[in-house]
Amino acid sequence: MEPLIDNVECWVLRAPISEAVSNAFGTMTHRPAVFLRICASDGAWGWGEVFSNFPQVGAEHRARLVASIFAPLLTGVAAIDPVFVCTLLEHRTRQVAIQCGEPGPFAQITGAVDQALSDMAARRAGVALWRHLGGNNRIRVYASGIGPGRVAEVAAAKRAAGYRAFKLKVGFDAVRDVANLAAMREALGDEATIMCDANQAWTPADAAARIVALAPYHPHWIEEPIGADCEHADWAELAARSPVLLAAGENLRGLAAFTGAIDAGYLAFVQPDVGKWGGISGGLAVARHAAAHGVAYCPHWFAGGVGLAASMHALAASGSADGYAEVDANPNPLREEVFEFTVDDGWITLSDAPGLGVEPDLVRLARFIDS
Repeated sequence: MEPLIDNVECWVLRAPISEAVSNAFGTMTHRPAVFLRICASDGAWGWGEVFSNFPQVGAEHRARLVASIFAPLLTGVAAIDPVFVCTLLEHRTRQVAIQCGEPGPFAQITGAVDQALSDMAARRAGVALWRHLGGNNRIRVYASGIGPGRVAEVAAAKRAAGYRAFKLKVGFDAVRDVANLAAMREALGDEATIMCDANQAWTPADAAARIVALAPYHPHWIEEPIGADCEHADWAELAARSPVLLAAGENLRGLAAFTGAIDAGYLAFVQPDVGKWGGISGGLAVARHAAAHGVAYCPHWFAGGVGLAASMHALAASGSADGYAEVDANPNPLREEVFEFTVDDGWITLSDAPGLGVEPDLVRLARFIDS
């Protein structure tokens, strides 16, 4: 008899931070996380993480959605195939998501369910998830979320920690953006790979000029220079005018949205987020389509250690030769105390531990659990 899901649990965690984390649209004054665990009737279990960065008050709401809507729907469902289960969830929650105007949070929870069931499947097989999915355990990473303050100092510290690629937050004042990128380039040298993330800050009318101003410092990509919901024609026109390659994807939802953007030809790097849509299975579907069109798969992640591990295993399974995994450069105990790894000359070697290789210590993390 196939194992069935018999328990779905969720924990909201909040970690204080000494220095706020800012981007073009907002500031994080603490670090939230929503960890989800699914257990099956055969004793297997798996972990996932739900996106909950913004709004900062949204973590509890997502956990309540899990308890009130998703857990009852999942209980008794076969705990074997993540794609089947998540497709079933999407079908069963579609009208409710529309009714309450929350397709985003519903997709985020479903993405965490996919992570947990993927973790469970590999644990059940007794192998690491990257191996279970037929991947390689060596992946490139970059240090993300640098700026707008102390950019040269933070970048130098991350280089000393083994990173060779770095992402700067832009989308602030034009003068400050250029000065920060210039400072990072001077501190890191010509050999460093530097990306820029504008977090949708610019309009289609002004984005090209803002990118041209940054171009002399040779950014590897410009991420989300304009709104994720701008028309394909706006993105294509910007790509034609931009001296820097474009990246996006963390704010797309649904395979059709990703394939549409890739097919339109304006992205060089695509960045699905395992905690926002699709989990690992959806991300790999995007990666396969991207590979067929010469687009690099670079999964987005900027939260806790469970989702980071899932993001890294997805990249490891994708076979994307030009891909990078994102690692937040800012202190976050919900990452650091959950998933430990070493960066060696810009690369990480994932362990052979079963599943995601992470097991959150809820006793150790109890001081962060929001009860």
